[in-house]
Amino acid sequence: MPTIKIITVKESLVKLKHLLKKAKPLISPRLRMLIELKKQEGQGISKRDLAELIGVNHNSIQTWRNMYVEGGLEQLCSHRKTGFRPSVFNKDEHNAIKEKLNNPVNGLRGYKELLTWIETDLSKEVKYNTLLKYCIRNFGSSVKVARKSHIKKDAEAVETFKKTSIKTVPKLSTRKKGTSKV
Repeated sequence: MPTIKIITVKESLVKLKHLLKKAKPLISPRLRMLIELKKQEGQGISKRDLAELIGVNHNSIQTWRNMYVEGGLEQLCSHRKTGFRPSVFNKDEHNAIKEKLNNPVNGLRGYKELLTWIETDLSKEVKYNTLLKYCIRNFGSSVKVARKSHIKKDAEAVETFKKTSIKTVPKLSTRKKGTSKV
């Protein structure tokens, strides 16, 4: 039958609780383990009992205890997660796509057309779903949107129309309630 591994925690309970308040979600169970070990100091606690108290797998407890014994608090609080995968598009390509999407006279009718434009102009192979999610995440675009304007629309004609159109719309009906039109 295996014996309980007794680990002495060098840090004070106050310091551990202070670190727990600032800790990221990945590190907080490790610090809770140290707090429980500090409370049980002298007696020791099995890795399975400690795992139940904290709510993690007993193998994680074993790994974290070994990390603490080998490297102390510094090694226990470090992790090897580097972050997210790098973006599919670099900054220049990102800006080119942004310009293409925000240009009202470009005539894009959907993401398929944008995908072919990227393949021809930017010489880049990208999957449709990757492009779709990228555009939604970075530019707030959506699949079902009305086209901004017609490709061949004359800007001067629009301005002329705005100047000559009626500024206010008169009320259509000035009748009182209860009267009927015969």
